[in-house]
Amino acid sequence: MNAKFGPAGAADSFKTMGYKKSTQMGEYLSGFGLDHFEYQCGQGVRVSEDSAKEIGDSLRSCGISVSLHAPYFISLSSTEEEKRDNSINYILQSARAVKAMGGDRIVIHSGSCSKMSREEALSLALATMKKAKSALDAEGLGSIHCCPETMGKINQLGDLHEVMELCKIDDSFIPCIDFGHLNARTFGAIKTKSDYEKILDTIENELGIDRLKVFHSHFSKIEYTEKGGEKRHLTFETNNGFGPDYEPLMELVYKKNLSPIFICESSGTQTEDAKAMRDYYYSL
Repeated sequence: MNAKFGPAGAADSFKTMGYKKSTQMGEYLSGFGLDHFEYQCGQGVRVSEDSAKEIGDSLRSCGISVSLHAPYFISLSSTEEEKRDNSINYILQSARAVKAMGGDRIVIHSGSCSKMSREEALSLALATMKKAKSALDAEGLGSIHCCPETMGKINQLGDLHEVMELCKIDDSFIPCIDFGHLNARTFGAIKTKSDYEKILDTIENELGIDRLKVFHSHFSKIEYTEKGGEKRHLTFETNNGFGPDYEPLMELVYKKNLSPIFICESSGTQTEDAKAMRDYYYSL
């Protein structure tokens, strides 16, 4: 198996090339040689089951697999029980939608630390995700992989260690490693192949080789501040000197014979930049 590449949502060129409907995404991505798409439900799961099936069928007919980004307002670590319970419902909605599309991965933000210690926030998040897993199993959605994501702002729950702990809840959980986020929250610490290797080694040591082989990933160059971390997503072309660079990571993935899914989240050029990553990977 090879790594897969695709964009998060529709890039600017989707419309400029004359495409209008989500069911045309497969045809559009095929033209770039891409083979995955991450459907965006950041503002809520608003796609009907019938529409989800139609979108999934159209992608599958073009040989493109699909994952789904769950709502941004999920807060696993909220101090309010109602918000934590709502987060479980959003996870269930996301799982239903991606299953209808024929996919099996949902990417989940964990929330913030608010005025708690990181340990207290993680404890709440772990309890919420355990409940979410039980709810998924009870509804026959146990085959859907929850992918907790590493986050870019300092005050957000979701550093590499915290994501590893969330993934230990169940063997079906797959980490979503956002390398741009990790780079932003560590103020540009990802510079070399060795820096990437430490991250991959952590996944293998904490979760095992099987999950390392198929980890989920977001990638973009991200501007950050020394105070808060992530500020905004950039493009590969207009990166203003901010990283990280994808080439060392592609070399490692090829060398280690891994098969992750790479979702590009560049600002408006995510399709083109996903293609740049794919082309470099295949050049190896």
